[in-house]
Amino acid sequence: MLPVEERGGSARFAVRALPRASRTQLAGVYGEAVRVQLAAPPVGGAANNELIAFLAKKLDVPRSAVRVVQGERARDKIVEVDGLSAEQVRTRLG
Repeated sequence: MLPVEERGGSARFAVRALPRASRTQLAGVYGEAVRVQLAAPPVGGAANNELIAFLAKKLDVPRSAVRVVQGERARDKIVEVDGLSAEQVRTRLG
């Protein structure tokens, strides 16, 4: 089960980003992180923007509710989503 931490109306979880993939999709679990393949390259914040847009759509929240709080320039990131519980995040990510 994916570890998701709840903090004051937000949920935080780890993401392992895999940029320059053929398409953007969930790719399972990597240790205690969700693996996300991203079609965008890791240049100029394109991969982070793609990650935020993908997670917002997958979690059914506005894009403004999703942000990278740690690891903006790394493959391993911490993502925070406003307005969802830990259980809702686990359910929506499948």
